[in-house]
Amino acid sequence: MAVYGASGHTGRFVVAELLERGHIPLLVGRDLDKLAKHQPGLETRQAVVDDPAALDRAMRGADAVINCAGPFATTAAPLIEAALRAGVPYVDVAAEIEANRDTFATFAERARVAGTVVVPAMAFYGGLGDLLVTTTMGDWTAADEVHIAYGLSSWHPTAGTLDAGAVSRKRRAGRHVRYTGGQLRYHDEELLTVRWPFPDPLGPQNVIAEFTMADVVTVPSHLDVPEVRTYMTAKAAADLSAPGASAPLAVDERGRSDQTFVVDVLVRSGLEERRVVAAGQDIYAVTAPLAVEAVDRILTGRTRATGVASAGAVFDAPDFLRALSARVTLSQF
Repeated sequence: MAVYGASGHTGRFVVAELLERGHIPLLVGRDLDKLAKHQPGLETRQAVVDDPAALDRAMRGADAVINCAGPFATTAAPLIEAALRAGVPYVDVAAEIEANRDTFATFAERARVAGTVVVPAMAFYGGLGDLLVTTTMGDWTAADEVHIAYGLSSWHPTAGTLDAGAVSRKRRAGRHVRYTGGQLRYHDEELLTVRWPFPDPLGPQNVIAEFTMADVVTVPSHLDVPEVRTYMTAKAAADLSAPGASAPLAVDERGRSDQTFVVDVLVRSGLEERRVVAAGQDIYAVTAPLAVEAVDRILTGRTRATGVASAGAVFDAPDFLRALSARVTLSQF
């Protein structure tokens, strides 16, 4: 399994998850010294995204590619191109709205014709939300609204998160984005703080309304829902934007931080509502089992689509979430 960006914070979690499941990680990145330092004893290959020949050499012999290196506006397209040339599936952990949108727009037909699978945003943001929404929808073929509220106890961002956020802000010229009326819309309106009724033990929290995440790309890519809104606890949003925001600090043997999360998904159709809540520890750490489970299912033929597809479209969402039960606790209301 080629892991691009294997020396990064999320990349190290992904490598550890692969090893735990008995896979052989192939460490790929821009700096061989960093790769060898963080993951001694594993094969390393150097490649930069603007060198297609180096990427091809780096992917030789790989069964799949997991891209953990942001900003994905820079890395996703070259690595998808390399995966298509190698004839192997591609998964990334991009939380960048525009980068994920570009992946669907640019590679959908080419990946379908090639008969391979490209899964963007197979991470805490974008992937987990999509799986939860798809599961919550159940037998509904359409819904009026989807609400995804992120209850983070704190948010100590990695350098990659900060870089990716800066790229996204630049691409949208500092504007905000929402998914309404069946499409992405950019605006300059002030984001409001509202109260969200998280279930116990978290309880009601102040959240930033329309703190828009990658779910606005993944969910409507395959579900008939014209309104998708995401929310973030005000404390976590403040942590993210604080000057000199600190990186996550490991508190256990897995390298996880003490950050906890609750993802509260509410789907509304007419007067009927359905709700599922997921809880766990460390948004970066939980991205690893999401990405690795996705690759494992692709390579063992447990998929429902080819081409570019989000988690909820390509996998059996309830079954996928059951496979994560050791890391993510689900509750239905």
